[in-house]
Amino acid sequence: MKQLNTTLMHPAEQICIIISRIYRGGMTTTSGGNLSIMDENGDIWITPAGIDKGSLKPSDIMCVKADGTIVGPHRPSSEYPFHRALYKIRPNLHSVIHAHPPGLVTFSVVHEIPNTNIIPQAKGVCGPIGFAPYDVPGSEALGQKIAAEFKKNPEYKAVIMENHGVVLMGEDIADAYQRFETLELCARTIINARTLGAPTYLTDEQIHFHDRCLPTGFQHFMDVRYPSDERALRTDICRLVRRACDQRLMSSSYGTVSCRWKGNDFLITPPGVQRWDIDEEDIVQVRDGMVEAGKMPSRSVALHQEIYRRNPKVNAIILTQCPSLMGFCTTDAKFDVRTIPESWIFLQDVPKFPFASQYNDIDAVADVFKSRPCAMLANDSIVVASDSLINAFDRLEVAEFSAKSLILAAPVGKLHPITDDEVEDLRVAFHVGE
Repeated sequence: MKQLNTTLMHPAEQICIIISRIYRGGMTTTSGGNLSIMDENGDIWITPAGIDKGSLKPSDIMCVKADGTIVGPHRPSSEYPFHRALYKIRPNLHSVIHAHPPGLVTFSVVHEIPNTNIIPQAKGVCGPIGFAPYDVPGSEALGQKIAAEFKKNPEYKAVIMENHGVVLMGEDIADAYQRFETLELCARTIINARTLGAPTYLTDEQIHFHDRCLPTGFQHFMDVRYPSDERALRTDICRLVRRACDQRLMSSSYGTVSCRWKGNDFLITPPGVQRWDIDEEDIVQVRDGMVEAGKMPSRSVALHQEIYRRNPKVNAIILTQCPSLMGFCTTDAKFDVRTIPESWIFLQDVPKFPFASQYNDIDAVADVFKSRPCAMLANDSIVVASDSLINAFDRLEVAEFSAKSLILAAPVGKLHPITDDEVEDLRVAFHVGE
């Protein structure tokens, strides 16, 4: 899929890229949702009414000029009134996303706002969230109610719409989409956690600690070399990150991938770059414990470095947030893969560490990977390591599918894990741990 460039790309093309991500991610339907961008002329580019969201082309996108003139082959979205109203009260914001993603619709119909303290980055990405009372979709009255809610708090960039869905604003469409995707991840995580038990939320102090853990203490080196094998790894990392985003195994706002290059030197993704649009130049080289000049590696770089140092068979690491696995990461429920023999072969027993262990208990987390490929960090992420990037990704997929199956089983009946003797038979038959 084409990467997003909000500086040089035409608004119509930007809208098509983002609506495609939303549709393919199962966060809207063929007829549902609408996106808009207000350009520097005050013209509003918006998705059309009644046109398949799964096949929109730039030529389908409508433009409502600042003087009210409508340009394009279709009708503007029926929700155009509230887009126009929002730009009037927030002229510093230039994009609006409205959609009906299942997680956030669930919260809208129970009249609740998701608690973004469920995962560390969400509070900063989403900000405070409003709740707009119901009115007829597409009506001027609904637009007025949504605008009034945004006006109530100048920090609001996201509002849950009663019995409807969600509307979000951003400085550009990438900013709005990151907020949208992160808030939906929060909603799905909370729903999954509630299915398993009682969710555990982070305190503001824990979130502030996480925010302060950017790796600013690393020394930098200037003589950066990019031989062909190193460049190939950069491309592999970028492809896998985008694949993970496509499959909802990673989101715009969170996820780290690294690959061993040679010895204990490795390449790793940076913080602050939206995962969908990461490219080869963003990847950071870590060599002899130092960082490529002018770049900042992931906040979990010290953990990656220690895993590689202690585990010579590990050549790739993925740290990410997936909605089903995060259900287990945010409760006391045990992620018991002994219920699914094939999952145990890939993952073995998965330990869970307290929040912030990747910063203050690195040795203990890194040592897990001497005998196991997977660990959970409470309220933070799942960490998967393997001998290659594709094998690490495979284990991540197995972990998320297994977590989803266990969550679906929770309301159905009691789980029946295999016995210790049966686990030992698997260990011998499949050479697990060798």
